[in-house]
Amino acid sequence: MSTYPKSYNPFDDDAEDEEAKGSRDLPSGHDAPMDRQQYLRQEVLRRAEATAASTSRSLSLMYESEKVGVASSEELVRQRGALERTEKMVDKMDQDLKTSQKHINSIKSMFGGFVNYFKSKPAETLPEQNGTLVPQPNSRLKEAISTSKEQEAKYQASHPNLRKLDEVDAVLEGPGSVSNETYPKNPHLRAYHQKIDNNLDELSMGLGRLKDIALGMQTEIEEQDDILDRLTTKVDKLDINIKSTERKVRQL
Repeated sequence: MSTYPKSYNPFDDDAEDEEAKGSRDLPSGHDAPMDRQQYLRQEVLRRAEATAASTSRSLSLMYESEKVGVASSEELVRQRGALERTEKMVDKMDQDLKTSQKHINSIKSMFGGFVNYFKSKPAETLPEQNGTLVPQPNSRLKEAISTSKEQEAKYQASHPNLRKLDEVDAVLEGPGSVSNETYPKNPHLRAYHQKIDNNLDELSMGLGRLKDIALGMQTEIEEQDDILDRLTTKVDKLDINIKSTERKVRQL
């Protein structure tokens, strides 16, 4: 049987310990009011600094995620190019197979040879020019990749290994986009608040870019699924035609 009452909350002890610790940290004595105000100012600055550092780390992680999203999108585009080249090769093989079947028919019978002679020749596909065919992703993904790559400089500046989190002086020297009445009068606290707001604005825009990348990748995957379905149908048809041609060759 537990000796605690039903209304007992085990987490109350932690809260009481925190309150006791905070009360022990507060100054006492004749100059306690002034010291208390100084302590509270330092505590506010410390928490503002911690919040600014936290938003800076979140911003760096967001840029890292965006970089991964762009790399994944570019890999999808490369995969699209491979699928399109494969489809062209299958079409070329099908065309060559039709030509082979006509030659086989002409060999099997003289009448077939006359028919093939007077029959119009199929349109020949021109050989591809030298150089690789550049795959074109869907417009949504293409725009998302372009927009994110424009933010690469910001990513480099915000990388946790390259960026110094202590940028209060730079914020103080720069012109503020918001009226000073919005922020506290303390210059250091105002700098922290401005930095937090700027980081949150960049986070909001970055999450919007991540959303565009995700939607563009979804559209690209759906289009590549259609290419795969079409390619599967062509390969099955080509396999049947190859087996039929092999039988005709054996009958010669």
